[in-house]
Amino acid sequence: MAPPPLLPVAASTPILHGEFGSYPANGPRFALTLTTQALHIQRLRPKPEARPRDGLVSLDEVSGCGTLQSRSPEDTAAYFCIYTYPRGRRGGRRRATRTFRADGATTYEENRAEAQRWATALTCLLRGVPLSGDQEITPELLPRKPRLLILVNPFGGRGLAWQRCMDHVVPMISEAGLSFNLIQTERQNHARELVQGLSLSEWEGIVTVSGDGLLYEVLNGLLDRPDWEDAVRMPIGVLPCGSGNALAGAVNHHGGFEQVVGVDLLLNCPLLLCRGGSHPLDLLSVTLASGSRCFSFLSVAWGFLSDVDIHSERFRALGSARFTLGAVLGLASLHTYRGRLSYLPATTEPALPIPGHSLPRAKSELVLAPAPAPAATHSPLHRSVSDLPLPLPQPALVSPGSPEPLPDLSLNGGGPELTGDWGGAGDAPLSPDPLLPSSPNALKTAQLSPIAEGPPEMPASSGFLPPTHSAPEASTWGPVDHLLPPLGSPLPQDWVTIEGEFVLMLGILPSHLCADLMAAPHARFDDGVVHLCWVRSGISRAALLRILLAMEHGNHFSLGCPHLGYAAARAFRLEPLTPRGLLTVDGELVEYGPIQAQVHPGLATLLTGPAGQKPQA
Repeated sequence: MAPPPLLPVAASTPILHGEFGSYPANGPRFALTLTTQALHIQRLRPKPEARPRDGLVSLDEVSGCGTLQSRSPEDTAAYFCIYTYPRGRRGGRRRATRTFRADGATTYEENRAEAQRWATALTCLLRGVPLSGDQEITPELLPRKPRLLILVNPFGGRGLAWQRCMDHVVPMISEAGLSFNLIQTERQNHARELVQGLSLSEWEGIVTVSGDGLLYEVLNGLLDRPDWEDAVRMPIGVLPCGSGNALAGAVNHHGGFEQVVGVDLLLNCPLLLCRGGSHPLDLLSVTLASGSRCFSFLSVAWGFLSDVDIHSERFRALGSARFTLGAVLGLASLHTYRGRLSYLPATTEPALPIPGHSLPRAKSELVLAPAPAPAATHSPLHRSVSDLPLPLPQPALVSPGSPEPLPDLSLNGGGPELTGDWGGAGDAPLSPDPLLPSSPNALKTAQLSPIAEGPPEMPASSGFLPPTHSAPEASTWGPVDHLLPPLGSPLPQDWVTIEGEFVLMLGILPSHLCADLMAAPHARFDDGVVHLCWVRSGISRAALLRILLAMEHGNHFSLGCPHLGYAAARAFRLEPLTPRGLLTVDGELVEYGPIQAQVHPGLATLLTGPAGQKPQA
């Protein structure tokens, strides 16, 4: 077995060091060393380990920790437990826990203080609070628990989103000690309506458990408020339970994790969420042919990609495989589209392994009169608000040889059970330390009836104001697009225009187009540019397939395909000259016709967790 990897000097500086027993008490004894990057575990007795097995627990795979006490009055030891999600041999994560016995003192109070000191230090490191080796560790260092609003689309992920949320997301963030409320959306635009009436002071973040569509609703709801300048600063996060999961793939990449999909991606993203940390997020203000405006955090697509996205909706039951099948069908009936793409080049372009393009400069002469945006009415709301932690199904845990089942061991009294950590007989059961702050165990649910006459009475603790019924679907607020002339007006001289037959055009902000497609490998959340990619007509099906396959690892620009183009832009205008086609914004179908967009750098805030040292493709 290879020795643990060497850590940098700063990362290997000990924060805490001590000797612990194990649970049950007749197990081995360990020396623990906590650094800013990992917990080092070395067995001392009965036989020291020269090369400890599982002796290095990286904080990247720790969700949280807690302290426990014995129910036996004769046991003066206190217990320190950590919750981990290490990667298995096949790459997937599996939940595991480690429980250590603080028994170096003669009284329970002294042992409890030591266990709490370790739990405090580890929690601070997980939440990004800097610690040093000579610093006194006290509970006052703990950051305040953020209160998160979690929105779940139960129809996401082939209808498995709710169950996956309960199986994976809720246990992990409960272990992290986060405070959160859970709401299940019931229809399209439900999330948009909810956040339009959100009382901002009640929350520190909004997290969606679904695909990219639910986050699209949340962002546009925040920007469609009179107080949009404050609302858009609300940190937002995404936990993937949909088909594409593009932004989650970019967050996973930013966190330094290996590119994964499905449940593996779903486990990686809450791990990052539990660590805290946010990053500025560029948004794209998109003006449609009718003059209405929406905001995008992901992409604008036309041609092959939008065709695959929309036509594969009939295969939604296949999950992410719908895109594979849709791409195969799209390649079989490959279409080209005539159009005009104009863009305002970025002042500095990211270095990409593609040759420079000599593009003619021209002004668009297409003139269209924008029509007024249609107003939309809001349907009645039916909400279910739950104050968490939720009481999860917890089967009894039985220690071998013990007639009494062990109790559920949890983070500060509110998390899921620990499994597979108990091996001896005769030890008294453990329970959460009552001296640590704990979360309520009872589930409080308020059922609100559909609106009939007048707004409903909202619970005082729900954090919601009565919903606004008159807000149109198109955004009427938000920042001014100072780089964009009206649609149909000539473009300034410093814009670049290309015209011809295209197979596809893509304007993308983050690195990923879906969880396993890295369309813009050099993109960052706040680089201030939209990455334009296009494929001209004349490309063979085989060459297009090679581009799509290479996009899985972001290597498509290195193929040297003459039909593939790229530009970094601050704004762009797309004018389809083919009478029929499909346009999508963040995977959502929009009206077909001329469209233009401008980047607003760092307008939103994304919950990303800490950045990884070196993201792996």
